[in-house]
Amino acid sequence: MSAAATGPNPEEILSGGPSQRSELSAHVWPATAALADGALTLAGIDAAQLAQEHGTPSFIVDEAHFRARARLFVDSFNEAFAQVGTGVDVYYAGKSFLSVAVVKWALEEGLRIDTCTGGEMAVAERAGVPGADMGLHGNNKSEAEILRAINLGVGRIVADSLGEIEQIAQLAQAQGRTADNPVPVMVRVTTGIHAGGHEFISTAREDQKFGLSLVGGQALEGLLKVLEYPQLHLLGAHAHIGSQIQDSTAFELNARKMLELREAVRQASEYVMPELDLGGGYGIAYVPEDQPIDVPALAHSLAQTMAQVAEELGTTIPRISIEPGRSIVGPTTVTLYTVGTVKPVTTDEGIVRTYVSVDGGMSDNIRPALYGAQYTARLANRAGEAAPVLARIVGKHCESGDIVINDVALPADVRRGDIIAVAATGAYGRSMASNYNNILKPPVIAVKDGGSRVIVRRETEDDLLALDLG
Repeated sequence: MSAAATGPNPEEILSGGPSQRSELSAHVWPATAALADGALTLAGIDAAQLAQEHGTPSFIVDEAHFRARARLFVDSFNEAFAQVGTGVDVYYAGKSFLSVAVVKWALEEGLRIDTCTGGEMAVAERAGVPGADMGLHGNNKSEAEILRAINLGVGRIVADSLGEIEQIAQLAQAQGRTADNPVPVMVRVTTGIHAGGHEFISTAREDQKFGLSLVGGQALEGLLKVLEYPQLHLLGAHAHIGSQIQDSTAFELNARKMLELREAVRQASEYVMPELDLGGGYGIAYVPEDQPIDVPALAHSLAQTMAQVAEELGTTIPRISIEPGRSIVGPTTVTLYTVGTVKPVTTDEGIVRTYVSVDGGMSDNIRPALYGAQYTARLANRAGEAAPVLARIVGKHCESGDIVINDVALPADVRRGDIIAVAATGAYGRSMASNYNNILKPPVIAVKDGGSRVIVRRETEDDLLALDLG
């Protein structure tokens, strides 16, 4: 999919899209976002004030909204699965966005932390996460990362291959782990469910880099292999089927396959795995037309599916874990940019499109260029007096594919110095940010109850030059 992904046509955008004076789409913008005389406010603070105080580009995260999203998952899943007689552990998927402050918010709201690298473990450590409340993922973990996880006493290491199971076992033995204090291990499984918004984020297909496939019995072989090592404890199987999934059917099918695999392990070894991890990938709304997944309804449907399948198989329901990331942090954050060059361009089809250049771009949001992700935006510092025009918001990088939003309606009087706000940028914006063109990575600013504070500072040129040894 190209950066200029197919979306609503220009006529739909100009005629059917919300005006810059209309109410905000509640499922797209942060919970405390509001309009005051057409200008955007966040947690009671003018967006223009935030831009002036902290500069642009900046990620603005609504702390109260993050906490509410975290509690929604904890409460919904605990309530639903308590009704079928089991419990749930909610792991915040740190890959979506991780900082010390955000990890502390997650812990305070009852979440555990899922990490994928040594760097993510370091942030979790700095935030005070107990080892037992941390997990380690990754398809190609280094020896140092595995050793760090073992010595931290993480709650589970998710093994991604047969070779990695052996590696974890060898390192565990070298660290003196025995059957009396084994390393808890899960095995990542690809269940063959093709779900997710784009091929690059559909992670349960057989022909890709993650996990062991159900096809050919590889997943079963891996799970049984863990049982051969007394220094390892087989906690269960793990399956993450993709990202940005907005239909619960795929999750229900995945739950069925995982319970069937658990039963296959029992039949082959008489061992009943105590846990299953059903992953994450719960979809959010990026544009007003999107429908975010209904979290309480999803929790209920998964719990009922697990109960039904367990009854069919004549088995118990294991403890469940899930890994929401984007679905917690994504809707809580907006990116503020300052407008620079504005110019109308007539396309080959005779359409006049106004190119609005901002002071960031693919260095702080690579998703549109990577797989055609769509966003919405609005003029944030004022209402705009002119009728809407078809606009394309582009970055300042040396790439024609440096497009933030392919087509969006903006007031025709948009001009240099205006502030543009792009919604739902909490996930995979700052965490995938780069220094392309030696651009400085933006800060992350937390807002709450009329106040703001920097939780990740803006990079400086000194930061860049400190790495350059000449």
